[in-house]
Amino acid sequence: MFRVSGEAPESFFSGASRASQPTRRLRVTNLRSAQAKAVDVAEAEEFLRMFHAENRDSGSLQQRLDRMRYEVDTVGTYRHTEAELTFGARVAWRNSARCIGRLYWKSLKVRDLRDVHTVSGVAAHCVQHLRMATNNGKIRPVISIFPPETPRRPAPRIWNEQLIRYAGYQRRDGSVLGDPRYTGFTAAVRSFGWRPPREPGAFDVLPLVVETLDEGPHMFALPADVVREVPLTHPDLPWFGALGLRWHAVPVISNMRLSIGGVSYPAAPFNGWYMGTEIGARNLADPDRYDLVPMLAERLGLDTSREDTLWRDRALVELTRAVQHSYHEAGVTITDHHTESHRFLTHLAREESAGRKCPVDWSWIVPPMSGAQTPVFHRYYDNDRQLPDFFTDDDATRRALHGGPPRFA
Repeated sequence: MFRVSGEAPESFFSGASRASQPTRRLRVTNLRSAQAKAVDVAEAEEFLRMFHAENRDSGSLQQRLDRMRYEVDTVGTYRHTEAELTFGARVAWRNSARCIGRLYWKSLKVRDLRDVHTVSGVAAHCVQHLRMATNNGKIRPVISIFPPETPRRPAPRIWNEQLIRYAGYQRRDGSVLGDPRYTGFTAAVRSFGWRPPREPGAFDVLPLVVETLDEGPHMFALPADVVREVPLTHPDLPWFGALGLRWHAVPVISNMRLSIGGVSYPAAPFNGWYMGTEIGARNLADPDRYDLVPMLAERLGLDTSREDTLWRDRALVELTRAVQHSYHEAGVTITDHHTESHRFLTHLAREESAGRKCPVDWSWIVPPMSGAQTPVFHRYYDNDRQLPDFFTDDDATRRALHGGPPRFA
């Protein structure tokens, strides 16, 4: 189904080392169009009424509703104004039930990229997104919104779960070098022609895969200068730095579907900044990820013969301390779960005072470490979904974890 050929546009790799420049274009035949349904007019009306209620200087609501209905009747969808797109993306963050960092929703930088239709164009703007978001370590919340799905034409897709993720190499003995979550994706891109470093490591950045109806899926190597990483050290354990651990600075989620007023944007990568427990208590600690807790417990000399010694808890704390310490030392924005829990309650109070519901998924808002020590633990929440919002895209998740087949094949 795939054949490998071609090179990436030179402009896309400006500033990258020569070794990072080759790309692989995955040619696909027998493409078909995945037809989207017409926009739900009632959902569009609800959004436009919300937009006008919160933006009093936005002109005539009735004229806007009439224009929207005409467009939907004519082509099955409608085009958001730039102001509506910006507002919708910010409110989607405001409504994200799984996000603890929503206090900053108004600061989201929205990039309107709805006229970018080529794989190279999408890839180039993803690279630019990383540059803007990294911001020399002062992480900036950014969303890049590519064309929406329409009844006439499917939208571009980004296969990756996040723009930056590390490869997982399955060994013959069943063990994994790197991130076990991405062994399927790693195997897929290798079969398409991606070549790992001569000496594969635990933190090899995976290529970006972008797909469109006309061009099929293509691979692009991310330039080294846009992938800022933080080497992990510990404030009290001199030997920790020799472990060679690191993590990337910016978490750019790229496999969630943004829904605004009935219009679906499948390619809309967005980022905030990391909370230390996301890296230290999940990415590096989960048994199905890097699973570093047993190794650290051994290095710390902890008694691992019985669970009631709480060796897992003690090692987890030291791993998360190392993450917090290292990001601070590197001048890269990061927050901790205690501070962010208090800030989230501030956000909740503001939403309630504004007369709005604030949807919350308790299992995601409560941190994965010391949950009962945070104020978000000891209360109930409204979990009714609000729109606009981000939605998990099952098809995108399948591609992010396992690679192909192509969306439009």
